[in-house]
Amino acid sequence: MKKILDWLFGQNDLANLPETGESIVEAAGPNESADSAPVGDINAVVLSDLGNVRQNNEDTGLFVRLADDAIRRQKGYLLLVADGMGGHLAGEIASQMAAELINREYFQHPESIEKSLLRAFQIANRQIFDEARSHEKFRGMGTTCTAIVVHDQQLYFAHVGDSRAYLFKSGQLIQLTQDHTYVQELLRNGAISVTEAASHPERNVLTQAMGTKATVRVDLGRCVLPFDLGDRLLLCSDGLYEYCLETDITQLLRYDNLADSAEALIDLAKSRGGHDNITVVLAERITSDQATTSKETREINLPFTRDIDLHQ
Repeated sequence: MKKILDWLFGQNDLANLPETGESIVEAAGPNESADSAPVGDINAVVLSDLGNVRQNNEDTGLFVRLADDAIRRQKGYLLLVADGMGGHLAGEIASQMAAELINREYFQHPESIEKSLLRAFQIANRQIFDEARSHEKFRGMGTTCTAIVVHDQQLYFAHVGDSRAYLFKSGQLIQLTQDHTYVQELLRNGAISVTEAASHPERNVLTQAMGTKATVRVDLGRCVLPFDLGDRLLLCSDGLYEYCLETDITQLLRYDNLADSAEALIDLAKSRGGHDNITVVLAERITSDQATTSKETREINLPFTRDIDLHQ
């Protein structure tokens, strides 16, 4: 699987980069100064599980804390979940390409956070699409992708597909992203109820995915609520929320230990069926004196948590 990394470090022709079909941007103020002090630090856990049925893991989860303090102050922390689809191994390749490309492109360019996220998603979409066209065994591959950037107390997001991002704040679970699915379109148009949507036979049919077309609509924006001490972020693939109600997620996010919450969420989804891969990226804001200085690189299957030094 690591051979796909060889595909990721060529030159990108930005002149040929497609614009997004549509960008949805919440009103946002100017970014904080690059030399502003970060508010505490971020603790995160990335866990992924095959589930009870699948033979391979097509999910990728990612948390990136840059080793370079100056870049981290400017670009923040990156959290990401991607859920791949396609033929033999194609889903794994698509989701990992999305994670590696977005990680690289977001941090290597000096634009604003929103522009950097949008550019990274555009490049990843185009390269996955080109790979799918170039190799018969990868035809039809694609992936969802949901990314959150934490910069000081601000949360910025970019999103394609039906993976989700939630903010857990003051005991309330707030969904930050909206699914790109056929059922979500029916809900938006008032054609079905929320109860009908939960059991609709086409609830997993995507209307947007990365890599399936040359252009893709990216939902892009900023959460108006600050990310404060005591708050938590959850990014997950549909293998989690298909089996866990929001009340279940809320209860398990109350655990004191972040890793315990992540493990409990995956265990609950598996206990209720676990027919898909299940990936969870959990993060919380901590005070600076709680942060560790370890630069451990951790990799479990596809997901990983790591510090990265861009100066190579």
